[in-house]
Amino acid sequence: MPTVPAGKEVHELSEAMGKTKGGGDTRKWGRTRYDRYLLPCVAEFFGTALFVFSGCASVIENSPGTGRLQPAVAHGLALSISIAITAGISGGHMNPAVTLGVTVAGGLNIIMLIPYWAAQFCGAMVGAGLARAVASSHENFVNSSGGAFDAIRANDQVGGALVAEIVMTFFLVLSVCLSAVNHQSKTPLAPFCIGLTLCVGILGAGAVSGGCLNPARAFGPAVVANHWAYHWVYWVGPLTAGLLVGIVLRTLLGDPRTRLTFRKREASP
Repeated sequence: MPTVPAGKEVHELSEAMGKTKGGGDTRKWGRTRYDRYLLPCVAEFFGTALFVFSGCASVIENSPGTGRLQPAVAHGLALSISIAITAGISGGHMNPAVTLGVTVAGGLNIIMLIPYWAAQFCGAMVGAGLARAVASSHENFVNSSGGAFDAIRANDQVGGALVAEIVMTFFLVLSVCLSAVNHQSKTPLAPFCIGLTLCVGILGAGAVSGGCLNPARAFGPAVVANHWAYHWVYWVGPLTAGLLVGIVLRTLLGDPRTRLTFRKREASP
């Protein structure tokens, strides 16, 4: 996943579009304000909508007996594909917790934080609405709460669910930052690594919290299905984890370009 175009390392590109027969350069196309600020949000909107649609549809149409495996695989594959196709435009976040972690880690300009969140939440509502529109039956939609999270059934489960969301989202956001943002550990396999981490997170936390790990994924279906039970857990947990990952990268795990501590001072000339 390339560095987010709207981040601190914005690429000021102006590419030559070809050469004439005489060898002269043709026009050069620079990056407009749309490319720098609006296009990444558009990519986040569409990427999140497709991801949430795929995830919700897999839950709504989940066959009895398949348990969490079908939704886990569907969410993981959908996220991997969404990241792969939007990474060069927006960085492929599709998750407000990821955006927060990347911003704190220095991979995204802070002025883009709210626009990214707005695009993700709007995309999530559209994706959840599409899942409702194509649901094979109203009964399936109601029984699955429209893909909204309903694993928490009593107050005594809240503590465990909150911890599960923090731990597994920490794993997810850390995977994003280390495989796609941190210069020392970047890898072309970032989309695969991140999607697989989400799959593991759903399998690991599914029985406790449902394995949301994403406030947008929780919000869209909650709006469409009007299901808000213990909804705050799916905001507080993931956003706390995103903030923690950003702090860890800034203090311990980040490379010298990112880390604010333990940096070698350049000798004065």
